Amino acid sequence: MFAEHKVDIGKINTIDDIKFLPTTSKSDMQEYNWNFLCVAKQEIKEYTATSGTMGRPVTIALTGGDLDRLAHNEHQSFICADGKPEDVYQLMLTLDRQFMAGMAYYKGIRKLGAALVRTGPGLPAMQWDTIRRLHASSIVTVPSFILKLIEWAQDHQVNLQHTPVQKAICIGESLRGAGFELNALGQKIHKDWPVKLYSTYASTEMQTAFTECGAGMGGHQQPDLIILEILDEQGNVLPAGEYGEVTITTLGVEGMPLLRYRTGDICAYYEEPCSCGRLSRRLSPVLGRRQQMIKYKGTTVYPPAIFDILNNISFVKEYVVEVFTNDLMLDELRLHLNTPLPIDECEIKLRPVLQSALRVMPLLQFHPAAVIADMQFPPNSRKQVKFVDNRLIS
Repeated sequence: MFAEHKVDIGKINTIDDIKFLPTTSKSDMQEYNWNFLCVAKQEIKEYTATSGTMGRPVTIALTGGDLDRLAHNEHQSFICADGKPEDVYQLMLTLDRQFMAGMAYYKGIRKLGAALVRTGPGLPAMQWDTIRRLHASSIVTVPSFILKLIEWAQDHQVNLQHTPVQKAICIGESLRGAGFELNALGQKIHKDWPVKLYSTYASTEMQTAFTECGAGMGGHQQPDLIILEILDEQGNVLPAGEYGEVTITTLGVEGMPLLRYRTGDICAYYEEPCSCGRLSRRLSPVLGRRQQMIKYKGTTVYPPAIFDILNNISFVKEYVVEVFTNDLMLDELRLHLNTPLPIDECEIKLRPVLQSALRVMPLLQFHPAAVIADMQFPPNSRKQVKFVDNRLIS
């Protein structure tokens, strides 16, 4: 790539100079996975992998130093999210199936000196029993699962105003809108369960997290671990406050370091000092993924915007958003929904809400709860799937 772009590495002397280097992407890692390895194979101490929700999974190899760095990263992240050694963290996520995040949280909490409980995902009854018995003060989970915990608690007379849980470290889904206000999902949680919510942003490839502090004004960059750029579609570096593609260069990674890696996520960054006292850049909530952008009947929309609308509709219990290519080779949008209402009544209520919020009307398809559950949790998936891209590749 350096030869192709005629890069003279002698001219790369400052952080600002990295803009003269070519970018890399997920497709590069998928096609040339082992070309990214920068150490001898005997130095690899752990193999992890991406989830595969955006195509073929990518294997990430870590050295002993990388595992130590991962622990440092999450230690700093938990401190940022007001973590203390006296906390008891309940990990409601998997530590197996090559999942880097679960392992990273475990190592970070150990380094923090706090206690932890590895309950894994699912089973609200078991989660509540463990919270009650072990007095977990913090949970680490996907925000939409917190809604399941709330629903179970309300059905079983658990007083959500008086639980041991003080805070939730939330992964995988956004809790906030572009102005850092709680989105529909965040509002739903906070209305019924007054725990402190902290958003995080990370990926297996970057091996680094952007975590909110108590101010809730974006995920703090760890400048000793990562260089952050926001790029437009032409690859130009954008200033603070402008939305573009998150592009990162990892620092201190030994096994598979990344140079100007385009994540596909659309965000902005902010440079003003935070009220918590930190001076690092803060990353906005993810607007959407570049690959997931939908051009639908003249309107550009990202899946998280649709999620936010559906999360705010009380009679939509579960959903999956599907985009596919229609007979005219255009993007077509279909919502797979589960509702307790009669279907005709649900459609009558839903259509004006969707038309007002999206300015276009997607196709609607209704399913029993079990069918939606099968769509959200396909075989071997370690993440809940709420967006399915069935577009033909042009």
